[in-house]
Amino acid sequence: MSVLVEQQGSVLVVTLNRPDQRNALDAATMSGIGRAFAAAETDDGIAAIVLTGAGDRAFCAGLDLKAFAGTGRAPLPVDGPGLDVLLSRTYPKPVVAAANGSAFAAGFELLLACDLIVAADHALFGIPEVKRGLVAAGGGISHLPRRIPLAVALELGLTGEPIDAERAYALGLVNRVVPGPEVGATALRMAETIAANAPLAVRFTKQHMHAAVSGNDDARRAMHDGLPRILASADAGEGAQAFAQRRAPVWAGR
Repeated sequence: MSVLVEQQGSVLVVTLNRPDQRNALDAATMSGIGRAFAAAETDDGIAAIVLTGAGDRAFCAGLDLKAFAGTGRAPLPVDGPGLDVLLSRTYPKPVVAAANGSAFAAGFELLLACDLIVAADHALFGIPEVKRGLVAAGGGISHLPRRIPLAVALELGLTGEPIDAERAYALGLVNRVVPGPEVGATALRMAETIAANAPLAVRFTKQHMHAAVSGNDDARRAMHDGLPRILASADAGEGAQAFAQRRAPVWAGR
């Protein structure tokens, strides 16, 4: 299968499984990603997701250009929403990317759709679309300038040249840089830490942090309007009681 899905406790691990093709995105892979994330979105048993790739060479090399060249058309999902589940909006649950290797083009855009990134120390990242007569329209153009300084985003977008994991970390794009064999375990620990927190509060925090980046006054008002729901939630009461009773909280997600 081109996408593997495994639940570990309350964390779902989604793995792009085409290592011989550097986990490039063909139609079946995009469909598999879309199905996994769409199902996880409505599954109360899943609190966080880890997205990674098989092997140690690449997280994702982007679109399968061999398939593109053979048909003259970009590969599209066989069924379901495909990558739009992640790329067209802010996904409601936290997503940690385990970048086991390099990520380019649409593969890099998948990383940008994740909330946190753990990167292998040998990984490279870039949007080389201009070298192929294309543009990074899946998030590279719109999301990258929000994650790193504009001058650096323009450098990546206009030259098509990559940056390494250490520079990505220095720019604040990547949260951790670790040796390749440690990437998966490090990302899983981060996801488990998130999953141990109150789910309603986690989703609220993610939604409004992303909205705050836009600098939109409507987004700030929406945060303040939604805050009373969090304060009055069962989880807020449980958190206080658990602290007072010196025990682990038991979240209800409401």
